[in-house]
Amino acid sequence: MSTKDYLEKDYYKVLGVSKSASQEEIKKSYRKLARKYHPDANKGDADAEDRFKEVSEAYDVLSDDKRRKEYDAVRSMPGGFRGQQGGGGFPFDLGDIFGQTGGTQTGGAGERIGDLFGGLFNRGGGGTRTAGTRRARRGADVETDVTLSFGRAMNGVTVPIKLTSEAACPSCRGTGAKAGTVPRVCPSCEGTGHETRNLGNFGFQEPCRECHGRGLVVDDPCPTCHGSGRKQSDRTIQARIPAGVADGQRIRLKGKGAPGENGGPQGDLYVNIKVLPHKVFGRTGDNLTMTVPVTFPEAALGAEIRVPTFQGQPVTLRLPEGTPNGRTFRVRGRGATRRDGTKGDLLVTVDVQVPQKLDDQAREALERLRDAGAGDDLRGELLQQARTE
Repeated sequence: MSTKDYLEKDYYKVLGVSKSASQEEIKKSYRKLARKYHPDANKGDADAEDRFKEVSEAYDVLSDDKRRKEYDAVRSMPGGFRGQQGGGGFPFDLGDIFGQTGGTQTGGAGERIGDLFGGLFNRGGGGTRTAGTRRARRGADVETDVTLSFGRAMNGVTVPIKLTSEAACPSCRGTGAKAGTVPRVCPSCEGTGHETRNLGNFGFQEPCRECHGRGLVVDDPCPTCHGSGRKQSDRTIQARIPAGVADGQRIRLKGKGAPGENGGPQGDLYVNIKVLPHKVFGRTGDNLTMTVPVTFPEAALGAEIRVPTFQGQPVTLRLPEGTPNGRTFRVRGRGATRRDGTKGDLLVTVDVQVPQKLDDQAREALERLRDAGAGDDLRGELLQQARTE
């Protein structure tokens, strides 16, 4: 939230006290409202939860004498920083003065004034986050493995996946504080969650050592999560695996990972696919592959043979005369499903089978075939090339 947003808020009105209220009156009103709107007392009530956040935000500022004094000084300036022309208001837009009109400005008056007033809320100069307001964090990505049969991978399937990840503690709703209590802003980092260490001519930020980067300190910790605000939880999701997924493929399911913190989005789930082999079909890219045995006469004389397709009717494949061993034929559209819904092809490789046993008639026929080609020297050229350097 921007500095402008906080300057336009009336924290006294939020707490229901006058501008001259004492610290005791402010504390008393805060405790009353905090109990009334605490999430534990209003489960599932989003309006009460928002009201609780507003009350906590107002108390963070008004309970600190220095910050309250600065806040009063800013609010007492002409026009109350409402950004309206006329009637004592400013003749310009507050977004310009704070450098926040639809983008990030650098340099100029906007940056200088942002630096001036930024210290009131985050002590960082021109920052956009108040003390006590923790930054929303995206949930962690989760990775898991799924093993599928060849058929389920080809057709697509919805599988249940059990995940174990950290989520907001159900007892304290992620605050880390015991029911009926609330955490307080870390005094060391003033709610930013980090502190700066200076090393000579440069410095670097690191998580605050007192609050461990949370920005809040829990005095009375939740007995379930012991103050961490997080708890290991098991959940089962239904993950849709698309048709045609391949072995070794990695699928990203957006927003199915670990829950975020402080309103942050969930992480992603990455599913590593393992596909079991099929007895008949293999796969190369989007194409399915298979090897089909053929007899020597079928290869030599040509033939029409029936070959299977995956989960479909067999197709007839025409072999031309003189088909050599290892030749591959293509059957269009009988492969794996692509992302655009079209399908790859089925690649059929012939394996010419040599007969292991011959009867007298078959032997005699083969001998006649051998004698008919006796004049052909198939290996002569090979022997000649082998003798060259």
